[in-house]
Amino acid sequence: MRYVTLNKAEQDHRNPGSMPRRDNVAEPVVHGRPPLLIVRYAFIVSVALGLLAAPFLAASQPPQKVFRVGLLAAGARTSDGAPPGALREALRELGYVEGQNVAYEARFAEGKTERLPGLAAELVHLNVDIIVVLGGPAAEAAKQATSSIPIVIAPAAGDAVALGWIASLPRPGGNVTGLTDESVQLSAKRMQLLKEAVPKAALIAVLWNANDQGMTLRYREIEKAARFLQVEVQAFGVREPDDFTVAFSTMTRRRPDAIFLVADPMTNMNRKRVIEFAATHRIPAMYEYDFIVRDGGLMSYGPSFEDSFRRAAFYIDRILKGAKPADLPAEQPMRYYLTVNLKTTAALGLTLPPSLMVRTDEVVQ
Repeated sequence: MRYVTLNKAEQDHRNPGSMPRRDNVAEPVVHGRPPLLIVRYAFIVSVALGLLAAPFLAASQPPQKVFRVGLLAAGARTSDGAPPGALREALRELGYVEGQNVAYEARFAEGKTERLPGLAAELVHLNVDIIVVLGGPAAEAAKQATSSIPIVIAPAAGDAVALGWIASLPRPGGNVTGLTDESVQLSAKRMQLLKEAVPKAALIAVLWNANDQGMTLRYREIEKAARFLQVEVQAFGVREPDDFTVAFSTMTRRRPDAIFLVADPMTNMNRKRVIEFAATHRIPAMYEYDFIVRDGGLMSYGPSFEDSFRRAAFYIDRILKGAKPADLPAEQPMRYYLTVNLKTTAALGLTLPPSLMVRTDEVVQ
């Protein structure tokens, strides 16, 4: 260590015997470095400049992009008019927070499929970044409305390949991807489970939305499964709510041994009418989703809506980060759930075989 000392001239001006002044005291300097006082000043100035510059630097940062996620639904409006809560929650878990980096535009046809083309056009006009479709007619309307905006199907609304929405599961092509049906396997499985629950069933009434091509394909597979099981099908292709009244009247005159409701947004909107008719006439019924069993239906076998929306969030995330729908393989649901309502079972005077109950995933008391 060396020291900075006063020169000779400065020493001559000092009074002999007086105490040295503070500003003349030698300051230690580390070899090759500036005096500590200069370092202190430099630090203070740099901090001050940084504080002054911070607002300008922040202002110069580009604002965070807000992605616009559109929803086109063939069925009923949600209670808050937004996309289903399960979908928004799944996206929130992936970092998409409403009001910060994502905004939603939802359109609902309320079961009136003729409104779908106009609603799809609205979403295209709004230039949303992606469209999530609920229901086969919604998927068809969105596909007709745009060939550039990515479209995600969730939950499955039919066999997407057979319906021409995608080219294949591994390489969808175009701007559509998402979830698709295993219509052949599912229809056979549901009919088999219903026959296990009601072994003596010889006539099974099937209700489906005849305006929905995906549900019509499901019905055809149900017919094939019925022939294999040697069961007669009482077919009711409904197109509007009034058609349910006609179907119920026919079933009253010729009572079926069981009912099978094919689920789509329109039939789901009328599900409670089916549940009430089945309860009044003590007819066992098979449904496709567990929420209908929680409403009082006897049994269901199908994927979970919550699982479907989580997969939809996965697709949305990938696409918003730059992936192309054409390159994202479409998926069939990874798991199906068997749900049984024991209260309804008892009300029908039905005893379900242990071999069926042991396979049940959820029992509604």
